[in-house]
Parts: sequence; structure tokens; C-alpha cells
Amino acid sequence: MRSRRGRAAVATVGAVLVLTTGCSFGPPGPDQAGSPPNLARPSAAPTAGEDSGDREAALTVLAKNLEVPWGIAFLPDGSAVVTERDTARVLKIGPESDADGLKVTELDRLDEARPSGDGGLLGIAVSPAFEKDQTLYVYYSTDRDNRVGKLTGGKLTPILTGIPRSAEQNGGALAFGPDGFLYVGTGDGTPTGAQAQNPKSLGGKILRITTAGKPATGNPVKNSVVWSSGHRNVQGLAWDPSGKLYATDNTQPKTSELNVIRKGGNYGWPKADGDSTDAKFANPMVSWPSAQSGCGGVAAVESLVATTCLTGEKLYLLSVTGNGTVLGTPQELLTEEFGRLRGLVAAPDGSLWLSTSNQEDAGEPAPDDDRLIRLVFSDGGAGRS
Repeated sequence: MRSRRGRAAVATVGAVLVLTTGCSFGPPGPDQAGSPPNLARPSAAPTAGEDSGDREAALTVLAKNLEVPWGIAFLPDGSAVVTERDTARVLKIGPESDADGLKVTELDRLDEARPSGDGGLLGIAVSPAFEKDQTLYVYYSTDRDNRVGKLTGGKLTPILTGIPRSAEQNGGALAFGPDGFLYVGTGDGTPTGAQAQNPKSLGGKILRITTAGKPATGNPVKNSVVWSSGHRNVQGLAWDPSGKLYATDNTQPKTSELNVIRKGGNYGWPKADGDSTDAKFANPMVSWPSAQSGCGGVAAVESLVATTCLTGEKLYLLSVTGNGTVLGTPQELLTEEFGRLRGLVAAPDGSLWLSTSNQEDAGEPAPDDDRLIRLVFSDGGAGRS
């Protein structure tokens, strides 16, 4: 049972935490009401293999009283755009501050989105040419399907339709890759996993498309938008500095997976849940029992990868090699301190931004939920622990 006392204790602005090798947190001090956040910046990264033992981390609650924040992306001015799944609002967070943290402004509310179950307004990505085209890309649910659309000047134009819609496996990850193409994480959308292995279905896939919604050049199959298959519910995508793509696979019955995604890879669902002995399926980089994980967001900073967990109510931190192998045991942070954790991205300054998801049916909201939180480590990139 979650400690309500612990949840209340960490609803802080500008808390400084000491992380040990086990990454356990003592409760920070009381909330600094009326004081805008003073955003610390990461210092220079330590050299490879450096381990300095105990480290300090600054934890800042950037925004409060959100409603199931889902996607997070950054604008050129340093502010963030955040989607709310159930209200279908697109919010701008910052860069200005007020007494409660960063200023929250509603940019739009999408009437086309139809929230229910875990569907609604999900992922968001900022056009690489935003300063010229002022365009955002969003992943959203309708009554019939899931779609990717571009949002310009308040007008939403669908560019990819027909992604399977269901009560629970809707995917929703959306991000531009280093190659300039838009990557889309979808859900299988069926109880039996009928779509993930079907090359003609958009369900249970990672898709790679142009900004017009067309198949990107260099996809595994010409004239197909599919980049990888065999997924159940892809809710997070992130690239490390070398260009390696990581993705979460949420809500498999037995496990929640973190995968290294390779061109044309098949990740096994529904024939594999976690590791498989079948050589045609790619095994996950790491998997956890679903009851302890339910991973949603993923972020990569330097040689570390982090993922947020809903059912596990924690953030996992992994040190990885150049080929995507995990070094040592994944560390746990924020366990049961903020409740369900969903969104996670690496900010342009190297910090981690994450969101809670306690205002949904499975959550137990604290008075300030849902929250947007910033985490930065004093001895390197935000992922250093």
C-alpha cells in the first residue's frame, strides 16, 4: 500500500536529494510555496566508467494540477509542449515562471480526439523546422482508429490514419529521429495480438514516415511505413548520442520490455512475452514483471537510459554499452514517491523531465497531481546516478 505521507513529502519545488549506489531517497523538505523554480543546469559529464559514490540531484516540480499529461516535447525557445490524454489539451509549459512554477498556457484543445480507456491525445513531436512552419505533430484517438496529425495555426490535418484503436493497447509514442523522419509507436489493439505479426496492419509496430505521412526512404520494405514489428503497446521512443533507438513495450501480460530497435526487427509479440528461444525474434534489452513496471516513457542521456513505470511507480536507470548491453543491475529511483510515472524525455540542457499519471482510474492522486518534474544530477548529465 502506498504511503500517503511519502507522497506528500515529495511534492516539492527545488528539492536537493542525495543518491547512493542503491538510489534511495530521503524525503525532501516542505514545499517552497510562492518561490518559482531556480533551474539548475547539468555540469560537465564524468569520464567513462567514473563512479563517485554518493551524488546530489536536484528535483524540481515544474508544474502542478495537470490532468494525465502524456507526451512531452520541446520548442526552440526552451519551453515544453505537453499533451493531456483525457482533456485533449495541448499545453505550453514555460519558459516564464510564476508563483506555482513554470507558467502553463493552453495552446489548443483538439475536438477530434476521443478519449476513453488509454486512448485520447497521446504523443507529441515538434517539427524540426518549427521556427519556419510553426507545426506540431500529434498522435490521437478517434472513435474508429488512432491517427497522426499535424497541427498548424490551430488546424489539425491527419497525415496517417487506420492505426488500430482499442480500450488499452493504443501505443502513442511519437518522435523525430536523428534522420529527420517521424517515428510512431503503435499498439496491437487486439486481445490476441492479431495485428503485431501482420505486415499489412499498422498495429503493434514502430512506423517511420515523412512529415506528409508517407513511407520514409530506406524502410525495410519499399512503400511500407513499418520499421519494426512484433510489439504490443509502444509508448516511448528515444535515441542515444550514437543514434541507437530505444523503445518501451507496455502492458504485456507477463513483462514490460525495454528494447533496442533495429531496422526490420521482429520483437515477438504475441508469440514471445519477454525473452524467446526463437532466433527470428529480437529479445528485449531488459524486461521486468509487469506488476513491478508497466514502463511508459524512455530517455537516453550519454551512456545511460531511463524509463518511467506506471504500475511499478518508479524510474529505472540503466548504464548501457555501445551495443546496447546493460551494465550491472538497473537502479530504481523515486519508488512510490510520486505514484504512477508515465512521460519521460531528455531536455535540451541534459536534464530529465517526467510526468505523473495519477489522475486516471488506476491512480491515487495527491493534492497537486498530476505533476511535471525535472531531475538533474550535479556530476553530469541528468541520467548520471
